[in-house]
Amino acid sequence: MPQFFQQDLEFLKKHTPIVLLEDADAAVAVAPAYQGRVMTSTFDRDHGPSFGWINRNVIAKGLLSDADRKGKLEEHIYVFGGEERFWLGPEGGQFALFFKPGTKFEFTDWTTPAVIDTEPFELVEQSSNSAEFKRDCEVTNFSGTKFKMGIRRTIRLLDNLAIAKVLQSESLAKGVKVVAYESDNQLTNRGNHAWAAETGLPSIWLLGMYNPSSQTTVVIPFESGDESKLGPKVNDTYFGKVPPEYLAVKDDVLFFKGDGTRRGKIGISPKRSKGIAGSYDAEGKVLNIVTYNVQESPQGFVNSMWEHQDKPFEGDAINSYNDGSPSPGEPPLGPFYELETSSPAAALKPGETMRHVQQTLHIQGSEEQLDEIAERMLGVRLSEIQIVK
Repeated sequence: MPQFFQQDLEFLKKHTPIVLLEDADAAVAVAPAYQGRVMTSTFDRDHGPSFGWINRNVIAKGLLSDADRKGKLEEHIYVFGGEERFWLGPEGGQFALFFKPGTKFEFTDWTTPAVIDTEPFELVEQSSNSAEFKRDCEVTNFSGTKFKMGIRRTIRLLDNLAIAKVLQSESLAKGVKVVAYESDNQLTNRGNHAWAAETGLPSIWLLGMYNPSSQTTVVIPFESGDESKLGPKVNDTYFGKVPPEYLAVKDDVLFFKGDGTRRGKIGISPKRSKGIAGSYDAEGKVLNIVTYNVQESPQGFVNSMWEHQDKPFEGDAINSYNDGSPSPGEPPLGPFYELETSSPAAALKPGETMRHVQQTLHIQGSEEQLDEIAERMLGVRLSEIQIVK
């Protein structure tokens, strides 16, 4: 069933404060209480589609008491939804931020840190098309290392000139509808000691939850080349190996189903990443593009696998997740699908800051118009975006 922005916005406003960013017909709804999370966006705020997946049941219930959380998913995470949320990595491993010291790498012990789950970010500045948030906190990893952090997060709507620049074009074609925004995320070491690889390093991790359709396909171009030099083309074993009917891997691009019917996750290493991922909804004729600032990564990227890791800094730069039943007979979380990007591991000295900047674009147009954009940005034609049947 199609989701409409105006309906989602009215629902959200009933349950949590919303900062609405607007530019012409484009709009982005941001929730300060959910860590400055972009809940959803549209290119037509009055009649247009809503691109972020919203978990109405969890939002409507609000935060539960400790007694009411016991034995429920909320004991581990509040799945509010939203199309771009700020998280911290790594999730698993000996330097995990989602497992307390002495616990096991099992779901029963998995807990999302409160600062990226239930605690709000402070809105410090706002205009018609941007909002800036901040949060100071302390988190402890699985190895017992404490990190005093300063977080800054700014969401900006992009105008047509900025959009054209991202799309490597002089201007937008007539009739193309776009909503595009940039999140500028900064992580600062507020402690007195340098963050070191030996005791673990954090990273900035952005995750976008989108409404799926039966005709949605994730598209991730990557660097071609010998696996002995660049490593595997894709990590497809996060939740068990992804079957071929859900994942097709070519020489320099992969296609992954974003239909919300089967749980699976894939990752692209920094050596393979081109700094871009996308998806195409053939049903709604919408092309989605996510880009991020590729930067030097002397300490590598954190590894979020739920295990004691031999290589804790050989993680992925880009991930995509397709929701589905976690086990036979159990309902899915969503359904939704995700596009995710991560910063390098942050080996910061006291006072130093790392930035991770991501741009998200939702583009609707004719197949001819979208075909030209897809070929330029993702290296494939719309006719090529398919999964092996």
